[in-house]
Amino acid sequence: MSDFWARRALGAYRIAGSLAYPVIGPYVAWRASKGKEERSRRRERYGFASEPRPDDRPLVWIHAASVGESLAVMPLAHTLAAEGIGILVTTGTVTSAAMIAERLVPGMIHQYVPLDLRPCVARFLDHWQPDLALVAESEIWPVTLGELARRRVPQVLVNARLSDRSFRRWRAAPRLAESIMECFAHVAAQSEVDAERYHLLGARSVSTVGNLKADIAAPPVNREDLDEARRMIGLRPVWAAVSTHEGEEAMAADIHLSLREDRPRLLTVVVPRHVERAEALHRMLAAKGLNVARWSRGELPDPTADVLLGDTIGDMGFYLRLTDIAFIGKSIHAEGGQNPLEAARLNTAILSGRLVQNFRDIYGRLIERGGARIVPDAAALEAAVAELFAHPETRRAMAGAARESVEEMGGALRRTLNALDPYLLPLRLAVSMDRRGEGR
Repeated sequence: MSDFWARRALGAYRIAGSLAYPVIGPYVAWRASKGKEERSRRRERYGFASEPRPDDRPLVWIHAASVGESLAVMPLAHTLAAEGIGILVTTGTVTSAAMIAERLVPGMIHQYVPLDLRPCVARFLDHWQPDLALVAESEIWPVTLGELARRRVPQVLVNARLSDRSFRRWRAAPRLAESIMECFAHVAAQSEVDAERYHLLGARSVSTVGNLKADIAAPPVNREDLDEARRMIGLRPVWAAVSTHEGEEAMAADIHLSLREDRPRLLTVVVPRHVERAEALHRMLAAKGLNVARWSRGELPDPTADVLLGDTIGDMGFYLRLTDIAFIGKSIHAEGGQNPLEAARLNTAILSGRLVQNFRDIYGRLIERGGARIVPDAAALEAAVAELFAHPETRRAMAGAARESVEEMGGALRRTLNALDPYLLPLRLAVSMDRRGEGR
């Protein structure tokens, strides 16, 4: 694709957005009716702010698409807020907004990200006037990038990654990729592979800083709930299938039925990646003759329960603390993988399918240290779970190696802050001058 056609493609995207703007309301309303938008805050999606801009202090806009990305950037946001820099965090999902609300500290504001349509983005930027924009992982919206560039707001891609599929798509349109990537003043990549990919696509300044998710503390838990659940479970053998996608829950159920022949008191914890599938999953598990306790209903796994269905958001710390064997989903019946770091931090032996392209670097390190094991299919997963039940010393060694691997991966927050130094320095100076003025 030539430079001419790259410009034409971006122009067509903007024109299509302008044409769609007058009729986008019904679409957003439909999403709200499905629980995918927060009704009372729908106007934020059109760029209308629901909060004032914080006084005259410098403001950093941090955008993270959903829960995983939001958790990853929270330590960075908290660090900058502690320095007196205003922080505006935007997300695109209701679940991530709820998670952010629990983690806001003084100096931080949350808004829903505006639709990538020029009227929405312009209205958003006119109000907030950010001094720096940080975009998490691989969120690339052409109109937003262009508007920020036009206003000369530096943009940095942090915790950047690029999946195999996305890289192939961008490589098919190299001029378009370059015109997008040149909007970023810097790309702070998770791994050497990610850094090389962004460089090949035209990013001018790239560094490898590691994965911010490795610096996240272990997920929290309500101790009363955990103690009560552990009391109810007692000495029952427990394994978990977490962050599962369609097909993997049925696989876990079949494995439970098979393993139950030798371990009749077995408890299986199933935590789907998308909790809106819980009703269908409950019916599927019941159809297989399994008794199901649903955590969303406050049901504890009593001695008659075969499966604890983890159908809530934000309770992964609870589910993982009930077991020391965890299969991480989206890796056998779906591809890309899910983040294994929470399980690794919580002293868990990790099992995963082969399709973990989105977390290749993390799994590589876990496997190298012996903290994770790849299982190609359901039969191999069943055999691995049975082996770990039969050999607790192997299970403990894997869990210890996983925890040590995560500790070794730490430091991404410090390296990211170092990469951001040139863009943060003027903001820090402005904060310092303001504080001196206040002290007179």
